Amino acid sequence: MSLDMRPAPETAGSRSTSPTARSTWRASRGIVVFGLIIVAAAVFTVLIRPDGRESRRLDPADSSLAGSMALAELLRDRGVTVDRVDSAQAAYDKSLDAGDRLLLITDTLFVDERRLADIQGDRIIVGGYSDLDVLAPGLRVQPGQSSRERSRDPGCDLPAAKAAGSVHIGGLVMNGPQGAVGCYPAGEGSSLVSYTEASRTITVVGSSGFMTNQRLAEDGNAALALDLLGSAKAVTWLVAPDEPPVGTLPGEDGESLYGLMPESIPWAVWMSVITVLLVAFWRGRRLGPVVVERLPVVVRAAETVEGRGRLYRSRRARERAADSLRAGTVDRLTPRLGLGSGAGRQELVAAVAVRTGQDAQQVGAALYGPPPADDAALVALAGYLDVIERNVSEH
Repeated sequence: MSLDMRPAPETAGSRSTSPTARSTWRASRGIVVFGLIIVAAAVFTVLIRPDGRESRRLDPADSSLAGSMALAELLRDRGVTVDRVDSAQAAYDKSLDAGDRLLLITDTLFVDERRLADIQGDRIIVGGYSDLDVLAPGLRVQPGQSSRERSRDPGCDLPAAKAAGSVHIGGLVMNGPQGAVGCYPAGEGSSLVSYTEASRTITVVGSSGFMTNQRLAEDGNAALALDLLGSAKAVTWLVAPDEPPVGTLPGEDGESLYGLMPESIPWAVWMSVITVLLVAFWRGRRLGPVVVERLPVVVRAAETVEGRGRLYRSRRARERAADSLRAGTVDRLTPRLGLGSGAGRQELVAAVAVRTGQDAQQVGAALYGPPPADDAALVALAGYLDVIERNVSEH
């Protein structure tokens, strides 16, 4: 009796089910690609911020796109002394030095305006317009108006503007007192106003982008900035608020909260985030197709919005309509600006002003101000809120 040792023919039920290299790659390639994207994002973040510092807008010591180191160096090449200060008191102390000195104010959100107003000599205000009644008496800001930053012709006889020609400018729309010179027309006013008050020249610029490293080489931006600031032998350059930044502890050495952390903490946090994301992607359940159910009545979203709008109009509920518009705008702006759900009003207004370059006081009035007085004001408010959202999305 002999045994047949030949292998039995392979049947459908006896096929090998062990995974192959190709099937393993197909199952895991999504996780690998996702992990590579996370690593690339982390490396990119480290490369663009090698020193761990955030850029400071219009800072003469900042070489990032938002800084103004290039303008400061050009001024020094012309023999102008540039003194960077970070508080109103420091600016006042510097003004006590003898000589021709100009005060450049780039941030007035948290500074002591009264202390700055006591400083003698010419001043230029280009950012953080918190209280212009103190720093620029007699200047009138057009409420609800903000012009888009773009190339504009001077349209005035101011020597600095005529020499510069077309400049990338916009922002605040202003009118000066009797005898003031308004340049770069926008809306019902100008984007730059210069006038004499108490034997000194006060210049207010509606936007500050033309002075940054990013925009300085465009149009006549450099010429305008140099002519405005180079008129004096020394410039006191105010760049920061009086109050300490968020996250700073009032300790003896003034070290920030983040500076007290060990160097390994940020990397540990990054690794934890990557691990959680990979596990979530690996264990996540894929949902099936959406089940569509026929409803008794189909109502277009536009009809619902129009119906609610007619109800508000018939009851003259402008306050409730404005509250709905503002609440929706705040809800959409908060995640776009990288803020948490618990962000306060002041924090949100400051973030919007920095992102868009618009007047912080005007943004705060639009988001949290009083209800509109009439239908026209309500329509203007809705339009301005839409402009803010578009500017945040574009920047």
